[in-house]
Amino acid sequence: MKLTQGIALSALALSLTLALNGCGDKKEGEEKKATQVAAKVGGDEITVHQLNFELAKLGGNLTPEQSKQAANQVLRGLVDQQLLMQKAIAEKLDRDPKVVQTLEAARRQLLAQAYVEKLTADAAKPTEAEIKEYYDKHPELFSERRIYRLQELSVQVTPDNAAQVNEKLAGVRNLNEFVEWLKANNIPARGGQSVKAAEQLPLELLPRLHALKDGQAITLSGNNTLNIVYLAGSQTQPVNLQQATPMIERYLLNARKRELAEQALKRLRDATKVEYLGEYSEAAKLEGPSVVPPVKPGNGDKPAAPVPADVPDLTAPAGEQGAIEKGLQGLR
Repeated sequence: MKLTQGIALSALALSLTLALNGCGDKKEGEEKKATQVAAKVGGDEITVHQLNFELAKLGGNLTPEQSKQAANQVLRGLVDQQLLMQKAIAEKLDRDPKVVQTLEAARRQLLAQAYVEKLTADAAKPTEAEIKEYYDKHPELFSERRIYRLQELSVQVTPDNAAQVNEKLAGVRNLNEFVEWLKANNIPARGGQSVKAAEQLPLELLPRLHALKDGQAITLSGNNTLNIVYLAGSQTQPVNLQQATPMIERYLLNARKRELAEQALKRLRDATKVEYLGEYSEAAKLEGPSVVPPVKPGNGDKPAAPVPADVPDLTAPAGEQGAIEKGLQGLR
């Protein structure tokens, strides 16, 4: 948490404490207990510590008036949550097998993430030379960064017509002409368009797109598909070294933390006997990072590069994240 956020939250906690403490003459023990309680819901208490924990998730610098309003709104939400939880327990939903499994999964994830955060807390920050080296090695992301206006076409091909489709594509003057030819020959195709900044594109694809001029295209072959990416237009929006430094520093630091976590996980695997039983014995032969279902939708792939703050993410596909990647979520 930033220092300013910490100061704001401390001031908020103090103001709540003083407000709760000034309720008239009470015994010393009662006053002490009251300062720790923000609300009572039936026989349950919501403490100031719980409230501050939730407020910390909001982030940002708030004025005293905004802090008070935020505290009241969050507290109302905690009260409603407590009411619903009480009712769920009364109806024994806490014993429902699905609920029990969900709670246990959340516990595993939180503990694993806490260990990764502890393990990587002292990772060395990248030096100025390392940041400059990364900047110089990726002009397509920084000094020559562009915003790409893309038209994408996915054509379903068969062994019988693949050569014909490729030959026709090589001879057409523009993408519209090719689309009309596909329609005339009843070849299924789907199209779309998007606007993406350089850092929102796959790193392995970016150099090829960077080399294109407006009006040119590249093709990508898939399983029974021919994917055509046409550069309808582009706009240069470079990012200088000063602007890029905090983004590169954060990216390199997280890469370093990820490496530390991967090394630690390898040591744990080597030191612990792990058995995959029955039909799951094939899991022992898998390589690469482990994959677990995501807690929330997000991009499961490592980012191609730091993302400038002024560029909206237009991609954000749902994906899966490795255990280490999820553990590093809170560090970004």
